[in-house]
Amino acid sequence: MTRTVAAVDLGATSGRVMFGGIEDGRLRLRHVARFPNRPVRLHEGDRDGLHWNITEIHRSLTAGLAQAVREDPGVASIGVDSWAVDYALLRDGRMLGVPYSYRDERTAAGVDAVHGRIPPEELHARTGLQHLPFNTVYQLAVDRVRGDLDVADRMLLIPDLIGYWLTGRQVAEATNASTTGLLDARTRQWDTRLMDRLGYPRELFAPVVAPGTTIGELLPDVAAELGAAPGLAVTAVGSHDTASAVVAVPAVDSESAFISSGTWSLVGIELDAPVLTPESRAANFTNEGGVDGRVRFLKNVSGLWLLSESMRTWNGPGTTDAQRSSDLAALLAEAAAVVRPVPVVDATDERFTAPGDMPARIAAWCREHDVEPPRTRAEVVRCILESLAAAYAVTIEQAERLSGRAIRTIHVVGGGSQNALLCQLTADRTGRTVVAGPAEATAIGNVLVQARAAGLVRGDLEALRGIVATTFEPVRYQPRTVTATAR
Repeated sequence: MTRTVAAVDLGATSGRVMFGGIEDGRLRLRHVARFPNRPVRLHEGDRDGLHWNITEIHRSLTAGLAQAVREDPGVASIGVDSWAVDYALLRDGRMLGVPYSYRDERTAAGVDAVHGRIPPEELHARTGLQHLPFNTVYQLAVDRVRGDLDVADRMLLIPDLIGYWLTGRQVAEATNASTTGLLDARTRQWDTRLMDRLGYPRELFAPVVAPGTTIGELLPDVAAELGAAPGLAVTAVGSHDTASAVVAVPAVDSESAFISSGTWSLVGIELDAPVLTPESRAANFTNEGGVDGRVRFLKNVSGLWLLSESMRTWNGPGTTDAQRSSDLAALLAEAAAVVRPVPVVDATDERFTAPGDMPARIAAWCREHDVEPPRTRAEVVRCILESLAAAYAVTIEQAERLSGRAIRTIHVVGGGSQNALLCQLTADRTGRTVVAGPAEATAIGNVLVQARAAGLVRGDLEALRGIVATTFEPVRYQPRTVTATAR
């Protein structure tokens, strides 16, 4: 019987628990449970705060893990990954308040507070991180001003928080810690001088551990709740979901780029050392930690969030049956058939970050830029996908120039790899071959790191990717001539 590991993959819109194992050099992957994940608004004095429903997330993943143990009592390990930057504050092991979502509007004040103490140029030179207004370093500045850091004695990022609840051990997994804006880009350890200057207590931050490290065994009461045998290990994986996804990129040479396509699009290349030049900062690239000490040199570009929010608007409360959208597959087919030039909007514009009526925001952007807005829902979808592909093309060219590395192939992994229109438009606009798949890249990377730590498979990162290449048949898209598009 193939020994398995359990991967908990928490996304910004949904979570799942999956089994994975290696048999005859091929990966076996199976869904155990899936559950929604939507932030909630809570009244906070004169405003509403956007928070993650972390207790419901924990309840759902615990139920999923219990199901996994029932299906395979001999599961060898559990690993957890999630989106980046968000966290909980704790005191004496107890959570203080409900974790904020990075899409909450509070972070703007944090940017000003941080840059008032440390210039953005120095911040990038130390941490190598792309400027995003919701980075952990800025969120913590809001907490400091409010006095929350005066009572907290620990900050745990979301997957580290789940790991703590499972094992009782508090750690900071390195790939996710690298997204905080507080990790030294060269040493990959906490930048304590930076913390001191920002007024963040050093003891707030847990020890950094590498992917593949055993965090600990399940607490006895947790093991009993799950029906698991004593001693079941929880393993640190690339707990930033993109770090796990990049493990599953089946690249065979150094002339490849990746796009981890989901709610966000993470567009970049893998390097052995960070790029900390002023030009990199000006282009807003980031140097995030990868598995086995690699550097993910990439840029966060808005992703399928634009499409999912549009669908939510079209199918939301208050809409009649006649107003509701057809399903996504039908809309994508209609979008592929659009012949009228559609506008290409700036997909990175911050107006598209918060939840809301995305089609209305796209129309407003077009009017502000003297461009005719999309007329139909199919044109809105085509506009979104054309805009994402155009943003990818610019980012790929920047990555090539800033790194000095030629890029001939683009690997698209994650949910977006199943969007044939987006993949074709990406090939068209970049002028490069697009290799799509696997769709479950994050869970695959999670499983592979656990499997190696448990001794179920051996080898370096390239060996793990060889298993992916052997298991999954990708879809290739060749560039076509791009027709004129309104801008």
